[in-house]
Amino acid sequence: MSCDEPAVRRTAALCRSAGFVLGLGVFLTLSSARGEEVKAPPIPIAVADFDYFDTSGEPTNQQAEHQARLQAFADAIRADLARDGRYRVVTLSCPRTRCAAAELPPAELLEKARSAGANRLLYGGIQKMSTLIQNAKVQVVDIAENKLRFDRLITFRGDTDESWQRAERFIVRDLISETQN
Repeated sequence: MSCDEPAVRRTAALCRSAGFVLGLGVFLTLSSARGEEVKAPPIPIAVADFDYFDTSGEPTNQQAEHQARLQAFADAIRADLARDGRYRVVTLSCPRTRCAAAELPPAELLEKARSAGANRLLYGGIQKMSTLIQNAKVQVVDIAENKLRFDRLITFRGDTDESWQRAERFIVRDLISETQN
């Protein structure tokens, strides 16, 4: 094998060019990793009011406390999703009733979300099973694709503000981690 000088120079020049291109690619990759990442625009989501069912059979009427906790639960979900930045919460308008799955036909609730500019609709309910156990069912529908994107049933202990807040934070954390995938 002979080593003719022009071929060696061409190879060396090619190696320098390739090295430059490779170095430039590494530099650009590292600089974009250190700089701001290109973020997807927030997903417009409507959060419906939650339904509540008390099947515990407890003799004490706790309806007012449950309604207050239910409202705080939905408001906290809206605030936490908006604060995270992956979602842009839009407001549903239901002048005659609450905007909840148990109070509106599904097609009407979806249409109200679509009219509000939402791409997704979050809805659900909480059922008190006993003095200590409650279930929260939360679903998110992709309105354009008519596809269920998120479906969770969680059980939480207690009927205090703190237990409801823990359940809300768990649901939001789960929903946000689902968005990252």
